[in-house]
Amino acid sequence: MKYLKLYMELSKVRITIFVALTTFVGYLLKSGSIDATMWATVGGLFLLASGSAALNQYQEHDTDAKMKRTKDRPIPSGKISARHALIFALILIFIGSAILFYYSGYLAMQLGILTLIWYNAFYTPLKKKSAFAVVPGSLIGALPPMVGYAAAGGSITDPAIIAFAFFMFMWQIPHFWLIIIRHGNDYQQGGFPSITAIYSEKQIKGITLVWVTATAVASIFMTVMGVFNELSLKIVLLIIVAVLVYAFSRLFFKHGEGIKVFKYFMGINVYLLAVLILIVVGVYV
Repeated sequence: MKYLKLYMELSKVRITIFVALTTFVGYLLKSGSIDATMWATVGGLFLLASGSAALNQYQEHDTDAKMKRTKDRPIPSGKISARHALIFALILIFIGSAILFYYSGYLAMQLGILTLIWYNAFYTPLKKKSAFAVVPGSLIGALPPMVGYAAAGGSITDPAIIAFAFFMFMWQIPHFWLIIIRHGNDYQQGGFPSITAIYSEKQIKGITLVWVTATAVASIFMTVMGVFNELSLKIVLLIIVAVLVYAFSRLFFKHGEGIKVFKYFMGINVYLLAVLILIVVGVYV
């Protein structure tokens, strides 16, 4: 039980489950049904993403030890050795990739491996170079839905999956942005450049509003690309889009107040969950 908890923490299960969820929605968007291939695809990508997360902790365990937010992670705390974590990560990556190849197809496996490469070989080192690494790094959030869609037999050039993946890309930016704002000082302590050292609080509020508005536009874009076909669902989507933009507009126009980051961070996450639920409902309507 002790090691199970450590392995779950090493794998960032709370995040990788979310990745698996978007893979599921991508699969459902094409197939319209839940079957054995779907479970294999979601499970395979979950293992691959968990291995990628563990590999990331191996890569960053030295900097993790310098930050208050991450110093108690399994490797810097000494609960698991770096070598142990690396072996665990490679095993998960191999098993996850094999499952995707065998059950979901070569394209789905390729997209899964591309996600890993983009996260571990591109985004992870780029974070140490630029405070804006989150922008290209957001491709990480766009690829899992494509894995699911491809596994269901769909083409990744279909308008619906492109629109959905683009929405996930845009959503990922303010999501990451709010994390960095919340832990800006901690990031600097670990040697990472942070936007909190570049922009004033007012500027950060304005930029955040811009990204959230762009995410809202990407949401609406899905309604014209075949993701939502029912008028009732389009209306519900427009309502929650309006609520999102209004909430973040209040953030920008409130003067003399700090940014209550956790409140808005949870808000952007709840918004994504609401959109995913609408997509699933739309499949069965």
